[in-house]
Amino acid sequence: MPRELNALITFDRRIFPAADQFEPEYWRRCESWWLFAGGVKVGCCAFEKRTGRRALYIATTGILPSYQRQGFGQLMKAWQIAYAQHHGYRRLICHSRESNARMIALNEQFGFRVIRKTPRYYAEPDEAAVLMELRL
Repeated sequence: MPRELNALITFDRRIFPAADQFEPEYWRRCESWWLFAGGVKVGCCAFEKRTGRRALYIATTGILPSYQRQGFGQLMKAWQIAYAQHHGYRRLICHSRESNARMIALNEQFGFRVIRKTPRYYAEPDEAAVLMELRL
């Protein structure tokens, strides 16, 4: 676990270098998954289970920049939805930076809707978050 935890943190920082970073304690609470292509870790996602509300929170979804715009994000999003359905979740929820138009558009392609925008949600850099939800 410690070695994989470090790999997740390092990977996340490669994708989101200027963004707020998760602390190791947060990663330990999440269920994390890798996306491999040709034996290379090209993507990662992490879930925080919120079973009381039967909601699965997508804590992060990231594809390495050199593998973006090749369908890996769509593949991972479809898998996240299938995972949630298979495990009996009623909702998928996630936050995206307001400036992350590609992730917001990808979520909308899969039926997510914007619930609200939260100003100053992210600290580095200061930016609003868009909370999105998909009811299953």
